Amino acid sequence: MQEYKKITESPSNYSDLELMDTASILENMNKEDKLVADAVELVIPQITKLVDALKERFDKGGRLFYIGAGTSGRLGILDASEIPPTFGLSHDYVIGLIAGGDTAIRKAVENAEDDASQAWEDLKAYDITKHDTVVGIAASGTTPYVIGGVKEASANGLLTACITNNPGSPLTKAVEIPIAVNVGPEFVTGSTRMKSGTSQKLVLNMISTALMIRIGRVKGNKMVNMQLTNEKLVDRGTRYLVEELKIEYPQAEELLKKYGSVKKAIDAYKN
Repeated sequence: MQEYKKITESPSNYSDLELMDTASILENMNKEDKLVADAVELVIPQITKLVDALKERFDKGGRLFYIGAGTSGRLGILDASEIPPTFGLSHDYVIGLIAGGDTAIRKAVENAEDDASQAWEDLKAYDITKHDTVVGIAASGTTPYVIGGVKEASANGLLTACITNNPGSPLTKAVEIPIAVNVGPEFVTGSTRMKSGTSQKLVLNMISTALMIRIGRVKGNKMVNMQLTNEKLVDRGTRYLVEELKIEYPQAEELLKKYGSVKKAIDAYKN
């Protein structure tokens, strides 16, 4: 018998969903979604502890790994994939891994999440060091792929944390820094792609954004290291320079294109 209540499997607070009209379905979903941010607020102390620890490790060359299965794995990959274009940091520093490999990003891979030894094998391919950190993501808090991965990571001296939606679950007990967001029952019973997934996305945003700010990838409130991959971003970067350096748009655009990033252009202009 389980020692904790698996909140993610609790019955929805709503019944007869198929009898609701569209507006009622959406209004009730929105009502539930409004609870998510408040639930995340309660775990800010744990998120703070993780970000501060990550900052220390990044200063020593450490990296951040997310491991997960299904929706949780995809959200970790999404967060990791947005670091290079948003903050200009190499894709080698924040890495998302999913049970079943890249195929599982788009299609479910049968039984992949049940392999408790595979996550560590996936991690070892990256020449893991003691300065790296592994964050396991699992709404249920019981996914073998994730639990096995964080346990092996911990045994090998890495910092481990988790993002889950079941306080007291096995995953929370397997890591040093547990982040357990209790969002209550899902609108559709057990569908953790809903409130649980939303809470995970919020927490991931907080972890990576706060970390990037702490390690100097943001100046003021601007993404000064963003990759200039399209005209919209070139225009945004140019306007940042106009504001920061008090120069005209054409000169700012020329500087940006010459140096390749807002930060490099600012440094070059001021020096």
